[in-house]
Amino acid sequence: MLRVMTWNIRTGGRDGNGSDRLALVARVVADQRPDVLALQELRGFDRDEVLTRFAGQVGMRPHLARAWFGQPVAVLVRPPIRTLAASSVRRPFHHAAGRVVLATDAGPLTVFCAHLNPYSGGRRLAEADWLAAAVRRTGGRLALLAGDLNSLEPTVDHADRVARLPAHYRARHLRRDGRTVDTRSVARLLDVGLVDLFRAAAPGDEGLTVPTRHGGAEFSGMRLDYLLGTARVAELTRDCRVVRDAVTDRASDHYPVVATWT
Repeated sequence: MLRVMTWNIRTGGRDGNGSDRLALVARVVADQRPDVLALQELRGFDRDEVLTRFAGQVGMRPHLARAWFGQPVAVLVRPPIRTLAASSVRRPFHHAAGRVVLATDAGPLTVFCAHLNPYSGGRRLAEADWLAAAVRRTGGRLALLAGDLNSLEPTVDHADRVARLPAHYRARHLRRDGRTVDTRSVARLLDVGLVDLFRAAAPGDEGLTVPTRHGGAEFSGMRLDYLLGTARVAELTRDCRVVRDAVTDRASDHYPVVATWT
């Protein structure tokens, strides 16, 4: 059995007012005990041994992908799972994308962790294209894309929800005509054969991952965080869920998503 989790922990688990949420983040990780953890928005984790200390606290090994402009991402792996390779996806993402290959009983599993551009649908689509190419080129039969894609799924009507957003946030989810909801980034990733693991496991659940009680003024009840897998990964997936509880309500402005597969 393998458990994977993706989570945007908001500005490295620390807020501008000085409050520190890292203890809550670590508590959630300890409660869920993922074997593979994809984290986004790791402000400050690329210096002063912050990532190393956090990984040691939760009993995992870290692999950081540094950011071009925004914030790093990382994949953490729980021993005894072996890491066969680790690198960044070398494109100028606004935030970052990383690639880690793990040894599993089912064969090598390639995990991509990404945080796509939050501001521009066009730039977000370009980043999705880069990820799609990386999955096609190096993903193999067992590949998983985990992360905050900042994009809405193409199979749902989002018009009413997007219309409720303040104008400056609404524009992030509209195409250039100012009317059409932009779902192109997730659609592009599904077009290369990836399967939305949450939608496959829980077709009747909206699966909203933002906002939480901690914050998220730019959100209006959305699903922005995804676990996408190749067909073989989807076959192996037993369940996929959004973790909503009293701790995740306060630990970030995103809820984590967890999938278990055999």
